[in-house]
Amino acid sequence: MSKVHFSLILGVLSIITPYIGLIIGIFGSFYASKLLHNIEEAEGRKLISAGRICSVIGICLHTILLILLSFSLIIYFLTSV
Repeated sequence: MSKVHFSLILGVLSIITPYIGLIIGIFGSFYASKLLHNIEEAEGRKLISAGRICSVIGICLHTILLILLSFSLIIYFLTSV
């Protein structure tokens, strides 16, 4: 398994793993950005870009999930008497 495939795997894992997907997504995004500067071949750049896009999607999804979870907990504790 090469570094290019590892970047894509991190991106996909950031989408499908609950709760730790945010951490995996941040790590995958930084890893893909670092690899983009060092890679020369076109096919590798496409896979790295796909991994980076998946990581960003995972970061956005898990951020929304955490915001909704926070709001629901706040509403729950404010309304329970």
